[in-house]
Amino acid sequence: MIIFLLTIVSIYGAVHVYAFLKVRAAFHLEPAAAAALALFMAFMTFAPLLVRVLERHEFELPARLAACIGYTWMGTIFLFFSLSLTVDLYRLFIDLAGHILGRDLSAFAPAARFAFLVPLCLALVLSIYGYREAIHIRTEHITVETDKLPEGTPRIRVVQLSDVHLGIIVREKRLKCILEAVKKADPDIIVSTGDLVDGQIDNLAGPARMFEQVRPRYGKYSVTGNHEFYAGLNNSLEFMTRAGFTVLRAEAVTIDGLVTIAGVDDPTGKQMGLHKTVPEREMLSKLPQQQFTILLKHPPTIAEGSEGLFDLQLSGHTHRGQIFPFGLLVKCFFPRISGWYELPAGGHLYVSRGTGTWGPPMRLLSPPEITVIDLTASS
Repeated sequence: MIIFLLTIVSIYGAVHVYAFLKVRAAFHLEPAAAAALALFMAFMTFAPLLVRVLERHEFELPARLAACIGYTWMGTIFLFFSLSLTVDLYRLFIDLAGHILGRDLSAFAPAARFAFLVPLCLALVLSIYGYREAIHIRTEHITVETDKLPEGTPRIRVVQLSDVHLGIIVREKRLKCILEAVKKADPDIIVSTGDLVDGQIDNLAGPARMFEQVRPRYGKYSVTGNHEFYAGLNNSLEFMTRAGFTVLRAEAVTIDGLVTIAGVDDPTGKQMGLHKTVPEREMLSKLPQQQFTILLKHPPTIAEGSEGLFDLQLSGHTHRGQIFPFGLLVKCFFPRISGWYELPAGGHLYVSRGTGTWGPPMRLLSPPEITVIDLTASS
């Protein structure tokens, strides 16, 4: 965990150094102004850590203020970095072309101030758009026809939530919109595929009550994501239980003799020594294969030997990158980044884009979703 944090802080710090150099090149800052800007950049680099410290010591209002400013800044500077880097690559191309052709092509390269201001303005516009995109939840509909339901069985509607990240930014107001979309779908079953909570969760009694009031016919089921372990496993399990979820940790339940829902812990638990030790393949192999089996698993990875032992795996975790073009990097680690996938050995995988937001309260080209899965009997 320490190595992971150091890596993240180092990368985030490097982005701030890059932005500092771009400002200094654009405006030729005096030493005093450059020093003030460097201090500001250093503070914003460590703002996310400050948020967690303030939360841990129960300074809720300062923590929420620091989170809104710090995480919004995070999203904006990431967009600026991506856009500015694109301009720099263009300038490099012009320089190389001029060198190869033996001609002065500097007239085609933007000046330093222009190369700073254009990405900055675009980043601000995209941040505003990204904030608006993050609060408009889409409902994705999937119909799965199966011969594992008796003919004539009424359709069973499952609603998937994933990566809600309830905490210091995603609060009651956002959750109310999410639950209104869920109620409108009229589900028989609600599932959460991890990261229902974010970090510190000491003050989520309100969201727990809001969830508890939603009572689908066949119940609510959830699994742990990495953030359930970051937040403290016992606190996370207590919250999910109060919210009315049955937490599945390397275990399964059969609903009305028709559908089996199984769930496994996020791999983060294994790294922290809090993982349920039953192998996924062993758990699935004991389930009744004549019934439709849904596997809830936070990361969109397929365990070796488990293909063919479930009919549908529901996952999340990737957020589809949340803010473009970050998804290009995420796809290097999780090739099945979002949407519907047919698995070679049988069964299917659906990866949600996520319902909430982590960190920056914005999304770009990755709108939040709730997923409605209708299971119907083959005619």
